[in-house]
Amino acid sequence: MSRFVDNLVEQAHVSPHGLTTGEPVSPVRRSWREVLRTAERYASRLRADGLQKGRVAILAGDLGQVVPGALAAWLCGASVTMLHEPTRRVDPVEWQDSTIHALRVIDVSTVLLGPPFEPFAAALAAAGIPATLLSELDGEPDLPFDRTAAAEDDLALLQLTSGSTAEPKAVRITHANLWSNLTDLIAAGDVRRDRDVTVSWVPLFHDMGMVGCLLVAMSAGTPMVSVTPADFLAHPGLWPDLLSRYGGSVTAAPNFAYALLARQLDRAPAGTYDLSRMRIAINGGEPIDPATMDAFTTAGARHGLPPECVNCSYGAAESVVVMTMSRPEDVMAVDVVDAVELEKNDRAVPVPEGPGVRRFPLLGYPLEHVELRVLAADGRVLGEREVGAIQVRGGPVTAGYLTADGPVDLPDADGWVDVGDLGYRVDGQYVVCGRTKDVIILAGRNIYPTDIERSASAVAGVRTGNAIAVRLTADGTAGTGVERESFAVLVESRGAGDPGHDAALALAVTERVAADIGARPARVLVLPPSTLPKTPAGKLRRSAARDLLRDTP
Repeated sequence: MSRFVDNLVEQAHVSPHGLTTGEPVSPVRRSWREVLRTAERYASRLRADGLQKGRVAILAGDLGQVVPGALAAWLCGASVTMLHEPTRRVDPVEWQDSTIHALRVIDVSTVLLGPPFEPFAAALAAAGIPATLLSELDGEPDLPFDRTAAAEDDLALLQLTSGSTAEPKAVRITHANLWSNLTDLIAAGDVRRDRDVTVSWVPLFHDMGMVGCLLVAMSAGTPMVSVTPADFLAHPGLWPDLLSRYGGSVTAAPNFAYALLARQLDRAPAGTYDLSRMRIAINGGEPIDPATMDAFTTAGARHGLPPECVNCSYGAAESVVVMTMSRPEDVMAVDVVDAVELEKNDRAVPVPEGPGVRRFPLLGYPLEHVELRVLAADGRVLGEREVGAIQVRGGPVTAGYLTADGPVDLPDADGWVDVGDLGYRVDGQYVVCGRTKDVIILAGRNIYPTDIERSASAVAGVRTGNAIAVRLTADGTAGTGVERESFAVLVESRGAGDPGHDAALALAVTERVAADIGARPARVLVLPPSTLPKTPAGKLRRSAARDLLRDTP
């Protein structure tokens, strides 16, 4: 039997708490027991329609339908895939085609659809993919439901990786993987049913939203308040307002969201929000900028925010969601290292603050059932402050991916998986310098794109968090070859399109990057807002930016 599902059912019966959705217009609270009852009705109908184990995908806007839909799939012994919702910048036809392609890769048994995506049923039918409307599942009376037992090594989640469109792949997460990571997260965060309230806007197709927020709350039996990303982006003040009104103590988001939140808190009069009960504000899913989190805690202090609530973490879908976390009682720690030693010798040598340094947040300690190590290019295990490839093994670590070419296994003979990041270890904590595939090699230096991007984003006129650094090959084209001798920077600006503005901003970005990084970009491209390619979860897509650079004169 699945300990993960057993616990969800048990918590639904014993917890007095539940899920609140519909803010800010029409909030609706459902107890976890009501969610379970709805899920059992859904499951009864799904089983009557022939679902027994199999693979279920979900696409709906109402979390009041999505959450019991996912639980119903697990009650039937099936796995769950949360489909990426289309964003404003995505072509609807391209999204439809890529979604159908991903569903074929998963070999889905049925797609559960809810508003506003019910019209997608016609395209699915034309593609020969079964679909079920969530609205048609809730008509059954409350009857005892004998769930299908899932084994620990059965699939529980097929997590589509960020940006997986043309060549989708899904991480194969078992019930045992989920149980391991969830129990670690709850223990590391000391999450308690009688104390904590989770507030989240992170989408459920993102592992941070699905596992780090929803499933932690369900597994611990704590209250959860959930809104959509569209609600948050349209009204950034909604996030702190919900934390304040509901007594939120746990939340999570990528770095860019904390930059928006810091500005919101800074603009609001002191005491507008009551953030005094915040214990854990997880920052993960993309590189963490210490300056952003400093701005967040400074602005938040005016609203009672405890500075120690900032929890820098490191995770990957290959290990469900989180591998390392800071301790709840610790304030954010920043490692200041010599830039030249880092870039030329792959060593993180600590130095005082000043010019010629790089600042990295410490991302906490490995969770109980996770083991990490850092390897050199020749396979040697490295010591403290030596930069290399980060590998992981342990209970949450996946066996591999599901791709268009079939299953792909990841662990080596000893269970280690390379997660594609470069970093180092210091005093038991881990630091991530950047993605292995994105490092720019210039005159014997390893330059990390995030450093360039933060420098460019600091230029007046560049939209915060909307800069991408792309490496160039020797002939000046964007590529991934070994002749990495230059780089370009793409930035968004609200004034883009005016030749004088674009030229001045490109020069300012060039000079700022040259001063901060010690290298001048070969090209700076200024673009209008909402042009830079991003994943559905909001991450910048450097590989797609290379294509944009090629296609733009």
